[in-house]
Amino acid sequence: MTSIADPTKTWPIANREYLTGEIARVRSYLQLHIQRLNPGGKFDLTESFLVQEQAISWNLEQPSSLDELGDRFGLSAFERDILLLCAGMEMDGTWRTLCATAQGDVQARYPTFTLALDALPSPNWMALTPVGALRRWRLIEIGTGNALTQSPLRIDERVLHYLVGIEHPEERLVAAVTRLPIQFGEMNHLCGSHRQLAEQVAGMLVSEELGKVPIVQLCGSDLASKRAIASAVCSAIGWNLHVMAGDAIPIAFGEITELMRLWEREAFLSNSALLLDCDQVESSDGARESAIARIIENYSQPLLITSRDRRHPRQRPLITFEVEQPSSQEQRELWVNTLGSDATRLNGHIETLVSHFSLNAPAIRAACFQTQGINKIATDNGNEFGSQLWETCRIQARSHMEDLAQRIESGSQWDDLVLPDIQRDTLREIIAHVRQRAKVYENWGFGGKNGRGLGITALFAGASGTGKTMAADIIAQELHLDLYRIDLSSVISKYIGETEKNLRRVFDSAEAGGSILLFDEADALFGKRSEVKDSHDRHANIEVAYLLQRMEAYRGLAILTTNLKSALDQAFLRRIRFVIQFRFPDASQREKIWRRIFPKQTPTQGLNYPTLAKLNVAGGNIRNIALNAAFIAADANESVMMKHILEAAKSEYMKLELPFTADVMDSEDDWL
Repeated sequence: MTSIADPTKTWPIANREYLTGEIARVRSYLQLHIQRLNPGGKFDLTESFLVQEQAISWNLEQPSSLDELGDRFGLSAFERDILLLCAGMEMDGTWRTLCATAQGDVQARYPTFTLALDALPSPNWMALTPVGALRRWRLIEIGTGNALTQSPLRIDERVLHYLVGIEHPEERLVAAVTRLPIQFGEMNHLCGSHRQLAEQVAGMLVSEELGKVPIVQLCGSDLASKRAIASAVCSAIGWNLHVMAGDAIPIAFGEITELMRLWEREAFLSNSALLLDCDQVESSDGARESAIARIIENYSQPLLITSRDRRHPRQRPLITFEVEQPSSQEQRELWVNTLGSDATRLNGHIETLVSHFSLNAPAIRAACFQTQGINKIATDNGNEFGSQLWETCRIQARSHMEDLAQRIESGSQWDDLVLPDIQRDTLREIIAHVRQRAKVYENWGFGGKNGRGLGITALFAGASGTGKTMAADIIAQELHLDLYRIDLSSVISKYIGETEKNLRRVFDSAEAGGSILLFDEADALFGKRSEVKDSHDRHANIEVAYLLQRMEAYRGLAILTTNLKSALDQAFLRRIRFVIQFRFPDASQREKIWRRIFPKQTPTQGLNYPTLAKLNVAGGNIRNIALNAAFIAADANESVMMKHILEAAKSEYMKLELPFTADVMDSEDDWL
């Protein structure tokens, strides 16, 4: 082969000319075959055939698409010429007539295996078989016909585009496989432990000593970090990376075989590794698990797997790495490196961010870029910039929790909460524990080495309407964190293992944003543990133990509420750091609530607060009565008066199935 460099031509132009020259060479073989069939024909091959035998490559600083494809799929010279024979049909308008003439049949206006065997040099029957490269990798398609050798041949469209030099993804894979963008130097964006892990994986994947490309499994709850590591590995090696969702894999054997055959071809053509995302695959889905196992056992190209828990292969070994959340020190370094010069004016805000938000490298980069974009015209005020970063982190973390729990935003203030001083002091103590945990645990050494038992937990016990949820909201407002309410009755499942799975999703999602978790109706799960008589009792106790373990390891604040503290297991109560009893308000407390219940802009007239305090209901019911009275007064176009509250109170008492007793109505004049 002769290579002629022409600096004026780009690779796409030179590649196209090279392909055209190779097709012309195959055309000469067809013309020579026609001349043999018709010695008196008019083809003069003396000069043209000799010229076409010497393929000319113009300025191919990198291999041509044709040569690259031949090397990757191990095509023989005969198989390569068959491919060019089919490509000629798409690129040469006279090819149909040429094929018909070469086969002596005016109807056979297409390439066939018979034509290839007769006209092309070095024929080999193996090229026709299903295990041959052409058919195995779907490089060509065989049309319908009465015989294999007489059936029409056609080059696959994806392969044709590749030969021409156009990167066009395989359309049949679009729904199943997505390309992940990779940038140069992604290894530098990782934290220290993740960078070390990525370098180790990259070294394994390019090692020739293993003989066969290994399958690498990345385990852990942090999907973004696992993908970032996979991207860094491929960036370092020079591969592209595509992801396939495990829960979207077809189950039928034939469908999955065809899918993976197409993908393996695509991996060759695009120089790509596959990331099989199994994080959302339910272990109870046996058919899906079997399909994934077939991929693992039979796939021979670079494969990385991400999953929440370790997958246990049937035969082929997996090299497994646990991907941990970046440590506090690594998160500090990520913040400083990503912020650059902006980090110098934050005056301790980075420490505050790290103590409340547990973010991975992609999340930290996103938060920095978003805040710096908002802050382009901003000031040099580090406190203002730090506050913007804080809000960005809060908003970014919400996406993980919105589908799992209800975010509470009532805007309650300390003045809205009527509690004895001892309970209020305990609430402030909880706030101090959350706010100063980084200093006490890390700087002062109370965190120890294993980090166990560092979760901040609280139990709010009391009847409905006594202020438990309001107190949790005030804590969230004070700490500038989001409060999410989780209904335990909806988390508990009768199916073994499902409750733990639901709880794990909640805690894993909340971990990044330092959210405050409010578990309503804790007695639904945390009742006194029963004596183990059967598997159901044993499983119920396992659920309690699992939640306690997760609460103790949770970086944020977890609050449980119950209407009946006596129903809870004492062993469970001993593991709660704070227990606050929200007692039913007495008359003086109810009067304070009534004096604060109406907003300042609400028009009121002649309210008798000592009389209102005789309504023997909790604060939540008082709010309901006040709100209903406001609607009644607004509808009458009047200020809120005692008569409106009386009407609303009767309705609330009826709802509660309580008698409107005489002690409330001791003086009718007080109400009218």
